[in-house]
Amino acid sequence: MSRSRAALRSIAALAALVPLAACGGPADGPAGAAPPAPGFPYTVTNCGVTSTYQAPPERAVTMNQHATEIMLALGLQDRMVGTAYLDDSVLPAYRPAYDKIKVLAGEYPSKEVLLGADPDFVYGGYASAFDKGQGRDREGLARSGIGSRLSVEYCTRGPVGLAQLKTEITEVARTFGVPERGAALVEEEQRRVDAVTARLKDRPKPPVFVYDSGEGSAFTSGGNGIGNEIVSLAGGTNVFADLDDTFGDVSWEKVIERKPEVVLIYDYGGTTVESKKQRLLNDPALAEVPAVKNRRFVVLPLSSAVLGVRVADAVESLGRQLHPDAA
Repeated sequence: MSRSRAALRSIAALAALVPLAACGGPADGPAGAAPPAPGFPYTVTNCGVTSTYQAPPERAVTMNQHATEIMLALGLQDRMVGTAYLDDSVLPAYRPAYDKIKVLAGEYPSKEVLLGADPDFVYGGYASAFDKGQGRDREGLARSGIGSRLSVEYCTRGPVGLAQLKTEITEVARTFGVPERGAALVEEEQRRVDAVTARLKDRPKPPVFVYDSGEGSAFTSGGNGIGNEIVSLAGGTNVFADLDDTFGDVSWEKVIERKPEVVLIYDYGGTTVESKKQRLLNDPALAEVPAVKNRRFVVLPLSSAVLGVRVADAVESLGRQLHPDAA
């Protein structure tokens, strides 16, 4: 699989750093200095790291697709000097802007490549983006005068939902000095999700097993990530909502015990959806699991099942697949 399980399970447990002064001088700089940008200085605490920005970042690098797409959805491509690590293709609406940004690496860039882009801000979607062993830790970046942000999905204790999506979009927009764009994007995501939940409010919620990957055990979506919320908003019930993690391994015996009626397959990487279906269908131990017995499979791209601008897309798509008669 393209993501490290250990990295996905990890939580950014960074202590608050000395406030970082991003590009721009102090608010009370020398006489004749340009006045601060509207709304700055701006101080934000993200995943235990407190940063103060004197002006919006001008040279951002994004790592992981959902971080990249949030920036593009906010119209911030002109502030991006590099990007890395897609799970699949960016949304068609963002492709023209994305194609103008330098791709630093197919997966994560080395420290040397990252610093070679001369960023003043690095935005990661997964905790693995800031791997200390690879020299990309947030504390080290701060010492180099580089601001950073980690998606709040990977430092939220407990369930992640639309409130965290609002925080993510709002704080990114505020950091880059475009709060009105963030507000408009949040409003649109909420409007689309509300339309689905209103349509499905009286429908029964079938039990859903999320199959990310796995052979000897199943790597699935737990109760603490946005994936769990997407299943619920789309009119289903995640059978592993009690798993206290964003993703986690469970035994196949547990899958059998919980009798899911639907299998939601995450589509990404080199293993096809059809291969994942066949793995389930060809396992004699799973033959009496209702979802497998009835061949009831639904699919979402992994890029839609993380905290980003595709949440509304995911809820709409999954809602149609779980409840086709209510579309």
